[in-house]
Amino acid sequence: MQHPSPATDLPAIRLTDVHLTLKSAAGPVDILNGISLTVAEGESIALTGPSGSGKSSLLMVAAGLEQATAGRVEVTGTDITRLGEDQAARFRLGRVGIVFQSFHLIPTMTALENVAVPLELMGVRDAFDRAEAELRSVGLIRRTEHYPGQLSGGEQQRVALARALAPRPKILFADEPTGNLDTGTGAAIADLIFALNQERGAALFLVTHEESLAARCGRMVRMADGRIVSDGAA
Repeated sequence: MQHPSPATDLPAIRLTDVHLTLKSAAGPVDILNGISLTVAEGESIALTGPSGSGKSSLLMVAAGLEQATAGRVEVTGTDITRLGEDQAARFRLGRVGIVFQSFHLIPTMTALENVAVPLELMGVRDAFDRAEAELRSVGLIRRTEHYPGQLSGGEQQRVALARALAPRPKILFADEPTGNLDTGTGAAIADLIFALNQERGAALFLVTHEESLAARCGRMVRMADGRIVSDGAA
């Protein structure tokens, strides 16, 4: 007799016939056109394709930062398709970590305070101790009291990565995480992302135009004109 799979076997992400249409002065613009995609727990997937193909929009929808016009979006087994902005933010907390190209650090907070923010929102008692441990893991223990403006681009991205990973999320979304960095610094950040991803076991959903970076993922999904045109091993 076959028993049903336990909840832990649920995919990290499941998108079913997802559409995204945005309004513009010239009328509605179709951004995503019937996307169906499943990402397993712990899987690393790279989303590639030309500029304007819908990569970042797909990440935004999968992370619950943008609401799909139609279709179904499930994250860690929960349908988030119709969650409001506040509900989606609460759902992401502790489940989803996000790293953007432009860091999005709070300029009036130190590196330590930036990393502690999501932990404090979760009510974690030792938020600052855990934030300090995360900064140590990304090589920034000597920068805990520095503000973003006192840090290099690579250091700011390390802080952003520490903040995303501090709550131990099930999924790490990374949107062009090396896009604002020079080649050497970008390579170091990429090494850190993959090392921490492997160590923590979170699924990695990476948007990138860099083929060498995409090739480090276990799977590569290529997009064009709001559709998936290929999906296979990197």
